[in-house]
Amino acid sequence: MFSAARPYMLTGVCAALSVYFVCQALTGQQGLLGSEARSTLLAQREAELKRVTAERADLEARARLLRDDHLSADLLEERARSLLGFADPRDYVIRIRQG
Repeated sequence: MFSAARPYMLTGVCAALSVYFVCQALTGQQGLLGSEARSTLLAQREAELKRVTAERADLEARARLLRDDHLSADLLEERARSLLGFADPRDYVIRIRQG
């Protein structure tokens, strides 16, 4: 019985490998059916990159204004008040409980 199936073993192994690779091509991590999930993840990461880039540009601009050669009095006063906890008598202070 085994000798009668021997000529078909190579065909069976090739068919099994073909089925395996087709399944991986469709459902694997980089498969065709996972492209929508990758597109969604890419859009989320691009939005996060855009937000972080804008935040970095803002921080760089604020740091540039605090350098010795170009000191912004308004920004310096804002930072001093924030760090020391002082407020101008004309300011409205809204306390937010953190916790």
